[in-house]
Amino acid sequence: MAGEPLGIDALGALVRPVPDYPTAGVVFRDITPLLADGPAFNGAVAALADLVAHHGPVDTVTGMEARGFILGAALAVRLGVGFVPLRKAGKLPPPVESVTYDLEYGSATLEVRTGTVTPGSRVLIVDDVLATGGTAAAAVRLVEACGGDVVGAAFLLELDGLGGRDALSGLVVDSLLTAGS
Repeated sequence: MAGEPLGIDALGALVRPVPDYPTAGVVFRDITPLLADGPAFNGAVAALADLVAHHGPVDTVTGMEARGFILGAALAVRLGVGFVPLRKAGKLPPPVESVTYDLEYGSATLEVRTGTVTPGSRVLIVDDVLATGGTAAAAVRLVEACGGDVVGAAFLLELDGLGGRDALSGLVVDSLLTAGS
């Protein structure tokens, strides 16, 4: 890998704000430019690995569909552990464990293949953006229902002022980047 690692400011500059998407008043954070830049993507994963080192040994990384898959799987490889995807309802063959949670505009369900989170395993939850924390809190409940021990949650980007950390109270939350909501 050629070149110097990118600093946090350079990584943040590669996250593109998209106003009024998917609905009016929402500013979507597009991480595609960061993912498309090899040194930036590598640097972000390396920085996340450094950021979560304080959790101690991790047995498994989980990531939520869809962008949490990308970051979570890359982080799991970097940490030398397995990755377990947390999917939207109906995407996995049975048997599955599931949890339904409320969103600002309805409800959603997360599922995990039964047996992929082993009881007593130390699990790190990873996603791209922490906003209101609803999806991440559901991921915590799902992993714990499977018997996993959630050691923390890590995000590429945290949006200030939306209460995401409050939804994860009692859990150590790490965010590489922050931005206004």
